Amino acid sequence: MFGFFFWVSSWFSSFWISFFWISIIIICMIIEALTYNLVSIWFAVGALFALLIRSFGGNEILQIIVFIFTSGLTLLLIRPLAKNVLKPKGAKTNADKIIGETAYVTQRISHLENTGQIKVLGQIWSAKSKNNDTINRGEPVVVISISGVKAIVSRIEK
Repeated sequence: MFGFFFWVSSWFSSFWISFFWISIIIICMIIEALTYNLVSIWFAVGALFALLIRSFGGNEILQIIVFIFTSGLTLLLIRPLAKNVLKPKGAKTNADKIIGETAYVTQRISHLENTGQIKVLGQIWSAKSKNNDTINRGEPVVVISISGVKAIVSRIEK
């Protein structure tokens, strides 16, 4: 009779430890899905390895050591690689081809009046000066960058 209670107690204890590691895996994966910082996923990996150690009969101390070691190792070694692979890259557009091109002012560029247009590669673009200079109609400029739908330009010194 006492053997049965010992067996039930042992099984119940084993169940809760396995439940603990499964809970850690699920919680870490939910946190990762909500934050996408590539931090908590590595703790889920550590908990998975600890659960594997548990299934092979490893004691609690070994499980904790495996959890800490695996989580730390994957966090330090794999996270930087995964972050580089998963980093979104800016989509190139045809608008990028005007950067560095010479353009001519078709409407006076004025920071105070919030006006200005240029013609570059046969297209009319809204423009503003990089240094908030006023640039008169007909002057040549070079396109430095694009901000939203405006070309950022700089006067070409003669």
